[in-house]
Amino acid sequence: MCANGFPSTKDEDWRYTRLDAPLAVPLAGPSGEWVEERRPSISPSELPGPPLGGARVVVVNGQVADDVTAIGVALPQGVRIEPLTDAVHRTDGRLEHAWVRRASGYPHALRALNDTAALDGVLIDLPPGTVVEQPIEVVFLSMPAGPPAWWHPRTIVVAGPGARATLVETYLSLPGSESVTNALTHIDLGDGAEIVHDVLQGESTDSFHFSSLEARLGRGSRLCSRLLATGAKIGRHEVDVVLAGEGAELTVDGLFLTGAGQHHDNPVLVDHAAACCRSRQLYKGVVSGDGHGVFNGRIIVRPGAAGTDAAQVNKNLLLSERAEVDTRPRLEINADDVTCTHGAAVGQLDLDALFYLRSRGVPEREARTILVSGFVRELLDGFGPGPIRQRAEQLAMAAGVIAVDDHRNGSGANSTVTTDAAAALAGGPRT
Repeated sequence: MCANGFPSTKDEDWRYTRLDAPLAVPLAGPSGEWVEERRPSISPSELPGPPLGGARVVVVNGQVADDVTAIGVALPQGVRIEPLTDAVHRTDGRLEHAWVRRASGYPHALRALNDTAALDGVLIDLPPGTVVEQPIEVVFLSMPAGPPAWWHPRTIVVAGPGARATLVETYLSLPGSESVTNALTHIDLGDGAEIVHDVLQGESTDSFHFSSLEARLGRGSRLCSRLLATGAKIGRHEVDVVLAGEGAELTVDGLFLTGAGQHHDNPVLVDHAAACCRSRQLYKGVVSGDGHGVFNGRIIVRPGAAGTDAAQVNKNLLLSERAEVDTRPRLEINADDVTCTHGAAVGQLDLDALFYLRSRGVPEREARTILVSGFVRELLDGFGPGPIRQRAEQLAMAAGVIAVDDHRNGSGANSTVTTDAAAALAGGPRT
């Protein structure tokens, strides 16, 4: 599967993340009987609210759920959105590249495991020049279905030259569904293509979440990927992007809200392999209780990638004495005539600002919420206006980080939501 097996804390990129607990969940094989035993029924009320306006694909326990999937919306001619189990039987070999790794092989066994054990997933095929106006939504839901298990969903996006679309991936799990999500999203952008990619991870804290974004950017293409991570006992979202064509542009933003008993790891690799490309990274973390956050950013500028413009920033806010963040921004520059910067900061709430609010009659808890809301607002506002941002704000409220009555509306922070993220999005109570 992988020459190095499963990673351990002896591996530099995994030094802060232990896999003992998720590896205790049996790696059951995807046999037909095994699949049917874990195919639960689902109702629309258990989904994260109404669709975002476009096509919606729902993947339950690693398999596309036909009864709640709605692809039959108006799409430009030639656009294909379909389960991978259908797509692989009638393609002309164009999907093979999504399974072909670099010459160096798999970075670790989790990605190899997705290749080996993926039951299903989603293909989004955008012909050259097509524009999909409404967001394409993929909901990954883990539900109780027998003993704890691993799920390995996969999403493949093939965007032809000049194609444009927005993809929103939402990961949820219902309480009581101890499981391991091991997801992979592969994005291939043709010359001049543009993709906005939003990831909302709000799984329950009795689950484990591992997801990877692999992307290759062609000449003059643009990818904007945003992450909001609030859930899972252990959560790790990897980003691995190659700017392969001259003039490609990349924006990678992330916000991790890590509470008591949680661990969020955020490795980001941006590979500038062509000249005159631009990349921007902004990651922020809010860590409370005994939570632990990790940012591991790496920018590589290859020989010949002159004119590279790259910037990497990580800012973290610790809300308790036991909260911990490890941050490691890195630059590897092998070309001349480049502009590259990086920086990181870890701190606590501004006591002067807290005193100012308290002196004007704002209770301490509300004052803290207002300050934290201000810290995360920059990234929450990065999600497009409308239902996508509303869903992101729901997750942030469920994590108790921003107020129900948004301070932008002048109503003040009257209370905080304490419901579980999955239950909040599905409209149910916390259990």
